[in-house]
Amino acid sequence: MRIPQLLLCLSLSMACISSKPTEKKERVHHEAPLSSKAHDDAQSFDYDHDAFLGADEAKTFDQLTPEESKERLGKIVSKIDEDKDGFVTVDELKAWIKFAQKRWIFEDVERQWKGHDLDGDGLVSWDEYKNATYGYIL
Repeated sequence: MRIPQLLLCLSLSMACISSKPTEKKERVHHEAPLSSKAHDDAQSFDYDHDAFLGADEAKTFDQLTPEESKERLGKIVSKIDEDKDGFVTVDELKAWIKFAQKRWIFEDVERQWKGHDLDGDGLVSWDEYKNATYGYIL
């Protein structure tokens, strides 16, 4: 009687040892990156420009002279300084970056919507969507 009990204990122990551990689930919500560019300040500040200005505005700044860029950035800093105390706090900067990113998203959605609303009535029907997306003829 001892041998069957011993075999049962051994087989249960082996099953426990060889079983796959449960998968660990990520519990932290990660925000989307602020730019698709690499974040390496030693190489370039392109990531920071995209995050701070938004991708489209950053392209515009790349074409400006240093003087024009400085003047425009000064105007933007005035907008960022919400309490108008002459300083930009971390919270004000975070709020501005979020605003710039959301603005880009909303502008992209608006552009996509106009591209799908073929008859210009403010609504996108299924036929309009299929035509704009897949090239179906209405």
